[in-house]
Amino acid sequence: MSTSSSRPTVHRRALAAAGTAAALALTLAACGSSNNDSSSMPGMDHGAKSSASSSAKASPSMGDMPGMDHTAAGNGLSDTKNGYRLTGDGATLAAGKTAAYRFTVTGPDGKPVTDFAVDQTKRMHFYAIRSDLTGFQHIHPTMANDGTWRANLSSLASGSWRMFTSFTPDNGTGKGTALVLSRTVTVPGTETKTALPAAAKSAEIDGYTVTVKGEPMAGMTHPMTVTVTKNGKPVTDLQPYLDTYAHLTAFHESDTAFAHLHPTTEVNGDHGGPELSFNAELPTSGNWRLFLQFQTGGKLHTAALTLKVG
Repeated sequence: MSTSSSRPTVHRRALAAAGTAAALALTLAACGSSNNDSSSMPGMDHGAKSSASSSAKASPSMGDMPGMDHTAAGNGLSDTKNGYRLTGDGATLAAGKTAAYRFTVTGPDGKPVTDFAVDQTKRMHFYAIRSDLTGFQHIHPTMANDGTWRANLSSLASGSWRMFTSFTPDNGTGKGTALVLSRTVTVPGTETKTALPAAAKSAEIDGYTVTVKGEPMAGMTHPMTVTVTKNGKPVTDLQPYLDTYAHLTAFHESDTAFAHLHPTTEVNGDHGGPELSFNAELPTSGNWRLFLQFQTGGKLHTAALTLKVG
């Protein structure tokens, strides 16, 4: 073959190699993946009280990495995983009043775990959600020296509730592995179920409008954008909350399966917004109830909307 005829072939090979490298870079970028005032919304009750004893400023937060999510921790619908077990102090809680829910996490050796890594400034994140996806509470419980945790819940409506714990052991065989475990609790009384609101792209809370853009597909990482406005104007004073500008928790309509995502937007003081970017990965199709928490002027806001995942 002559030199002149081989040049186009070499050129095409170089372009193909460059294209492959660019595609790989995009794939890797896609994979990388707010104090305590509760906001009010029908069917919702938000606990977001933090505790100094559950924070540890000396340790780096595992949630500091932009875009880090916890889908690897599973859907949280079991009280055991990888030898770790969640045990609670009872199967019922009183209706219509505040309640303290006590629980312990035991390790593969059967002993209470007391050493937890810091994730988004906390060693333990606790969530409560009723079976109809109302009454959402996100709490940062406190731990006693013996490994017993106490989550102070706001008033609970009658019905079936699932209590989720999200944590990362800092020693033992599970060190560095994010886990989500849960148990169900019954709140006695006549249960009045609330129908899941229809899927929507926006929600309002405390005068703010939250708009979601993106079409997530089940089991795949898709870009998703959340825009925060007030009176039609872009909001640019979002404050860091748990080392990020927005905390996003999702629960599946059929079984309350858990998913936890964070924005990829870099934190830069009290100047967050109006747009927050996510790499969203929701494992199953259907309706998911999203709870977006963000902070302005020292107040925590919690917006909720239903997202349909194909």
